[in-house]
Amino acid sequence: MKGLLKFEHILEGARISQEEALELLEKADLATLGYLANEVRKLHHPEDLVTFVIDRNVNYTNVCVAGCKFCAFQRKINSPDAYVLDVEQILNKVKELVDWGGTTLLMQGGLNPNLPLEFYTELLRTIKKHFPQVQIHSFSAPEIVYLAKIERMTIEEVLRELKKAGLDSLPGGGAEILSSEVRAFLSPGKCSVEEWEEVHRTAHKLGMTSTATMMFGHIEEPRHIVEHLERIRRIQDDTGGFTAFIPWTFKKGNTQLDYLEEAPSTYYLKVLALSRIYLDNFKNIQSSHVTQTMQIGIVGLHFGANDLGSVMIEENVISSTSYRVSIPKVEDMVNAIRSAGFKPAQRDTYYRIIRVF
Repeated sequence: MKGLLKFEHILEGARISQEEALELLEKADLATLGYLANEVRKLHHPEDLVTFVIDRNVNYTNVCVAGCKFCAFQRKINSPDAYVLDVEQILNKVKELVDWGGTTLLMQGGLNPNLPLEFYTELLRTIKKHFPQVQIHSFSAPEIVYLAKIERMTIEEVLRELKKAGLDSLPGGGAEILSSEVRAFLSPGKCSVEEWEEVHRTAHKLGMTSTATMMFGHIEEPRHIVEHLERIRRIQDDTGGFTAFIPWTFKKGNTQLDYLEEAPSTYYLKVLALSRIYLDNFKNIQSSHVTQTMQIGIVGLHFGANDLGSVMIEENVISSTSYRVSIPKVEDMVNAIRSAGFKPAQRDTYYRIIRVF
């Protein structure tokens, strides 16, 4: 493994610099990165337990004014296939989640100018009234920022209202690459890097947890990936509020970026490995079977990941592209984790173990 001696300090859990991270991503071979990340994973998870959650991703509306170039899910307000789910439809979906044995409700939608804050607070209260046991892990930073703007409220005021109504934690969606240079082209109609950070720092201050994500493999350069990792590591140093980091790759099909070549799985594994090495203050790193297939998903468990995401009853966003999403059943997830040499365990939103298989 070429150049391994130079990075021996990583094996002891030492923090690496941005310069070292860039060197690893650009110059280290796949085997070296994988080995280093796997050893770091063992420092965080010596018991070799790999977790997953049973959840449902409910996209309550596909109307969005952001116009992100990578998105195939968004629809304009007057589009014939634009929709907003009513409360009864959402409650039926939550009931199916509960009947399935699920614990986590992930709700995300577009930036819909016709939906006021009251729509969200009433929805949260109704869900909690009927299903108090469900952990509501919903509404990404762009949705929070957009709500604050249309209601002329601060981000903290919006989050306080949502938390009071029943919101438990925030997903990391809408991050894409946390670089102003990249976002100016990729998603200029969405919240800024600083606003994304403010949402998560504020949520953590209010006692809520969140996840951090990264969607890469499009127009970014390696330095932008390192910039992203540095920002979320710095936030985690200050707040400790992130439960996990979840990187995944751009999938084309029905997007404005279909002229790009998708990142190969080898590059995905390198970025995943670097994430485990760089984010020394994150306990959990998730491998994406949704964008990478289950075969690559379990390989990711040997490249630093200790979580295989979710058994989802529903997925609509990636499915809007030309990529065919395969959703595993619980037994499929358990068998896949075992086949990779790990012990499978179901977790909840907060990464608390529900049962070990």
